[in-house]
Amino acid sequence: MDDHTENYWHNRRVCVTGGTGFLGSFVVEKLRERGATDIFVPTHAQYDLVKLEDIHRMLDDGRPDVIIHLAALAGGIGANRARPADFFYINLMMGVQLMHAAWERGVEKFVATGTICAYPKYTPLPFKEENLWNGYPEETNAPYGLAKKMLLVQAQAYREQYGYNAIYLLPVNLYGPRDNFDLETSHVIPALIRKCIEAKESGSPQVVLWGDGSPTREFLYVEDAAEGIVLAAERYNGSEPVNLGSGQEIQIRDLAELIACLTGYEGELVWDTSKPNGQPRRALDVSRAEKYFGFRAQTPFEEGLRRTINWYLEHRKVAQP
Repeated sequence: MDDHTENYWHNRRVCVTGGTGFLGSFVVEKLRERGATDIFVPTHAQYDLVKLEDIHRMLDDGRPDVIIHLAALAGGIGANRARPADFFYINLMMGVQLMHAAWERGVEKFVATGTICAYPKYTPLPFKEENLWNGYPEETNAPYGLAKKMLLVQAQAYREQYGYNAIYLLPVNLYGPRDNFDLETSHVIPALIRKCIEAKESGSPQVVLWGDGSPTREFLYVEDAAEGIVLAAERYNGSEPVNLGSGQEIQIRDLAELIACLTGYEGELVWDTSKPNGQPRRALDVSRAEKYFGFRAQTPFEEGLRRTINWYLEHRKVAQP
C-alpha cells in the first residue's frame, strides 16, 4: 500500500450506499484495509434513498466527504422482465437525487457505479467506453441500464457546470462469495451453482437452463471489483466513464459445463430456448481502468468460481430463502 492510499482516507468520512450488500460489503472491507476509519453505511431499513427527505437525513447523519454509491435494485433477466418500472424508477431516483444533494452540500467526491447493461445491444467487441451511446440497450434490461446511465449524464453535466468531482464506473457482471442465490432474482453464476448442487444432491438427471447457451459474458470477481472502485475513488478524477472488468469472455454454455464440473454434477444440461438469451455478447476493453488508476483484475476465473461454490456450500442456509 502506498503513501497516497494511506493519506487519502486519513480524516476523510466516506459513505457507502449499499454497503451491506454483495459488492458493498467488500468495498467496506477494502476501505478499512486501506486506513479508512470513518465509514458510514446507511441501511435500507433506516433510509429509503428514493425519498429525498431520507437522502437529506442520511447526509445529516453521515456528513460524508466521499460518497460511493452502490445501492441499486438489481437482478437477472427474469427479475428485470417482471419489474421493469421498478428497476427504472428506483435506480434513477436514488442516484439522481443523491448526487444532486451531495453537490448541494459540498460533498467532495461522488463515485457512481453504472452497469454493463447500459451498453447498446449490438456493441462492437470488446466494449469500449466511447461506444456507450451508439444504440439502445438490450430490451430485457434496458430500463435498468438507462436509469443507471443517467448518472453518467449527470456526473458529466455537474462537472461541466459546477466543477463537481463525480466519476462514473461500469462494472461488468460480478460473482463471488456473498452473492444472491435466490433463483427468482439471481444472476447466472449463482443460479447455475445452486441448480447444479441441488440436482446433484437430489439425483436429478437434468438441469434446465435459460436460452440456448450461445451468448458470451465477462465476469469480474467481487473482491477485484471492490479493489477497482476504491482505487478509482483514490486516484481518478475525470469525466470519462471507465469499464471495470477482467478482459476475459466465456460462452454461457461453457460456463454451465465448467460449473457442473466444479460442483461434481454429472447429469444433462438442457437448454430451454423458449426463454430469452439476453445480450448476445459481452466483453470489455479494460485498458482505460489500468491507464487511469492502475486497476487490473487479479483473480483467475476458475479459482473465483471455486471460492464462490465453497462459500455457498458453507452458507447456504442463509444464502438462499
